[in-house]
Amino acid sequence: MDQSNEKITVYYDGACPSCVKDRESYEKMAGKASEDVCWFDITGQDAQLRGIGIDPHKAMTELHVRDEHQRVVSELDAYILLMQRVPRLKPLAWLISLPVIRPMLSTLYRWMVRKRLKKTGRI
Repeated sequence: MDQSNEKITVYYDGACPSCVKDRESYEKMAGKASEDVCWFDITGQDAQLRGIGIDPHKAMTELHVRDEHQRVVSELDAYILLMQRVPRLKPLAWLISLPVIRPMLSTLYRWMVRKRLKKTGRI
């Protein structure tokens, strides 16, 4: 089977309005490919997250995705994996994986997440 048609699981922050909006946008862009993505809301699921080896605090501060081989990737690797499944987003996945861009984008990503969590009083 083509790995792009195998299910992956995205561990997302369902208590975050922008995260929910990002999920909805992804589903619209992905079309039929979105059927191969299972969305797991991490809110209140600390024990389950620990059970699969994901630190609950990290789950809140970094996107996590479990691939078709049951490996869990996080932060930009998670976004890249998710975007590679959508033809329109593949070029963006390639771009953010470039060694020149990736470190800067990673720093920006972590800053934005911390800002969002502080603003909502979650850290």
